[in-house]
Amino acid sequence: MKFTDGYWRMREGVRASYPVEILDCAAPAPGSLVVHAPVQHIRHRGDLLQGPLVTIACTAAAPDVIGVTITHFAGEEPRGPAFALATDPPPDAEVSITDEAASLTSGALTVRFGRGEHWGMDVLAAGRRLTGTRPKSTAVIDTADGRHYVREQLDLGVDHHVYGLGERFGPLVRNGQQVDMWNADGGTASEQAYKNVPFLLTDAGYGVFVDHPGLVSFEVASEAVARTQFSVEGQSMRYFLIYGPTPKEILRKYTALTGRPARVPGWSFGLWLSTSFTTSYDEATVTGFIDGMAERDLPLSVFHFDCFWMREFQWCDFEWDPRVFPDPPGMLRRLKERGLRISVWINPYIAQLSPLFAEAKERGYLLRRPNGDVWQWDLWQPGMAVVDFTNPEAREWYAAKLDALLEMGVDCFKTDFGERIPTDVVYFDGSDPERAHNYYTYLYNRTVFELLRKRRGEDEAVVFARSATAGGQRFPVHWSGDSESTFEGMGESLRGGLSLGLSGFGYWSHDIGGFEGTPDAGLFKRWIAFGLLSSHSRLHGSRSYRVPWLFDEESVDVLRHFTRLKMRLMPYLAGAARQAHEEGLPMMRAMILEFPDDPACTHLERQYMLGDDLLVAPVFTVEGDVAYYVPDGVWTRYLTGERVHGGRWVRERHGFDSVPLLVRPGAVVPEGAVDDRPDYPHAEGVTLRVYEPRDGARVTTEVADATFTTTRQGGELRVTAENAGEWNVLLVNTDPASITVQGGTVTGHDQGALIRATAADLVVTLRRHPEANTEANTEGNIEGIAP
Repeated sequence: MKFTDGYWRMREGVRASYPVEILDCAAPAPGSLVVHAPVQHIRHRGDLLQGPLVTIACTAAAPDVIGVTITHFAGEEPRGPAFALATDPPPDAEVSITDEAASLTSGALTVRFGRGEHWGMDVLAAGRRLTGTRPKSTAVIDTADGRHYVREQLDLGVDHHVYGLGERFGPLVRNGQQVDMWNADGGTASEQAYKNVPFLLTDAGYGVFVDHPGLVSFEVASEAVARTQFSVEGQSMRYFLIYGPTPKEILRKYTALTGRPARVPGWSFGLWLSTSFTTSYDEATVTGFIDGMAERDLPLSVFHFDCFWMREFQWCDFEWDPRVFPDPPGMLRRLKERGLRISVWINPYIAQLSPLFAEAKERGYLLRRPNGDVWQWDLWQPGMAVVDFTNPEAREWYAAKLDALLEMGVDCFKTDFGERIPTDVVYFDGSDPERAHNYYTYLYNRTVFELLRKRRGEDEAVVFARSATAGGQRFPVHWSGDSESTFEGMGESLRGGLSLGLSGFGYWSHDIGGFEGTPDAGLFKRWIAFGLLSSHSRLHGSRSYRVPWLFDEESVDVLRHFTRLKMRLMPYLAGAARQAHEEGLPMMRAMILEFPDDPACTHLERQYMLGDDLLVAPVFTVEGDVAYYVPDGVWTRYLTGERVHGGRWVRERHGFDSVPLLVRPGAVVPEGAVDDRPDYPHAEGVTLRVYEPRDGARVTTEVADATFTTTRQGGELRVTAENAGEWNVLLVNTDPASITVQGGTVTGHDQGALIRATAADLVVTLRRHPEANTEANTEGNIEGIAP
């Protein structure tokens, strides 16, 4: 929200008051600093008779994390809901109050207020100023229509860039954008977002989380081009400053505060196939799809039933439409006998024709208008009402309906919708409707996820959710919503996923081929490669099926190729998923997250890192032309073993069965021995693909319960294994004739030397000692286009 009219003036009807000096300050509790700041200089006692007086309270929330609360009137009643935060105040937080300054230090992070003539707050770490405020940055603001706001502005350096703020589909770098935290069902082609997260991450060593679940308005180098601004309506605003210094460390500390993604079951990483949305289907249709996948040797893990598994105009009643599914338990049993998991679509709305409407109305389980009427409208479903998840009994009632489906054989739910939540309502627990608008999705997905965890087990719960806000990462997986079946829609989806990953979410998916419209075969095949090199992979559309043979036979081959590639990569992907759960790092990572010191990575949004070591550059043309940036070092093509020298842009042309998939220099990538399912014993027969480690390198690789340690000292490469059964090592780009091996047997491989380990300690002697950076660039042309 903008308050100013250019640099010097305020907009009509806007009156702002700014702290100008410290009147007094105190440390009322350990790890706490309170500053009282008048909005006029105190030159005599008469100046003490007028306000406003702004109170700024700072608290050490965790090591390297400091909360800052700006308050005008302290009499405002606390209003729910509130984010569930896990603070961990450090016992050694230090407060210093002198004649010159007042400061609070938590870990390596310090906030410091000068006590001179000019107001300002410095945010300091590692001997430097990260950001801070200046005169007229902090403000309490009144408007002519009687509204009151609290606004903060933090300095933004010339070379500082802002990321995050949820799943946003525009440019990845937020600088120059106005971003309002307000969940909306707006597709992937506008400034609206399904997942608004009031957390921003910078490449300047810090992040900011605004602790307000409702509408937070961000102006990122937009209203004031040298500042990041955020504001909320009300008398008080709290935000947290989070010191990294690296983007990864910022994410680790932010997710420690707001929650980390749960583990998801291994089967969820396989291919999901949907009925699509408005397509006609019954059990024969479903069986025909599954038979078609099996006949074409296409691995399938999950079958999803979209909306019309229920009767029209009765969403949701959680009852199978008997006209097309006369025997749901038998059908689900038959599908599960084929090794499939079952997902069904749900949403948090109850249509008037649903038998559940009268029941929920009578029991008080639906949102109501201030006059006591049930809130209803006709958008989406006639007479639709909204379940009130602030009512514990309503949550239990809703979960019980889903529990009956789990008992029948359903494994998980696509938790659709949850964005268009009205504000002219009364909640059971008295929640403020503005604050509850975004937070509603947290309650909705938590209700479903906790039921699944209770019934299926701690690591077996998974949803496919569209809406979210801060903390929603605890209940994975999330998908990008309704994209158009165009290359532009594919690009929007990728930008949204990378932005969400920079906002604390670990897993992410999208509709392969796009949702709205029907992709042509070329687009579909390009999207397949992107979809199968994503955290989770789903074939889904709106008005057309997404089985590959309806596009062309090559689509079948492409889907088989990339699905089986993903299945072989599961030992590696499981490690990236472990990082998501334990550290809060996304599986799909914007390049800036892995390479924060490479300025060429600042704006990259058409490529990403999948885990620590794989670079993926989706192809956005039918012809296969692609340009992508390779960071410094000698990288290796995963599919061919060719080397690619980095520190430069590469231009190529790829066939439909190829995509830029590069391995980081010196990496060890575990590849599985199974390619037809994701949930196999990953350590059995695993092959460690070793990519020319540097002298002195040491890499630890965890695969299920096995741990492998790869070290190189001069001409000796050693791999040791703990708790491993059969395992192999592939020395990529190493001639079998140039090595001798102890503890294994060596054979040739089209990418190097393949060693079958016969002992827990494998020692390879390199008779010549090539260093990766001295290798000639041996990369070849792909389909005739020179790099």
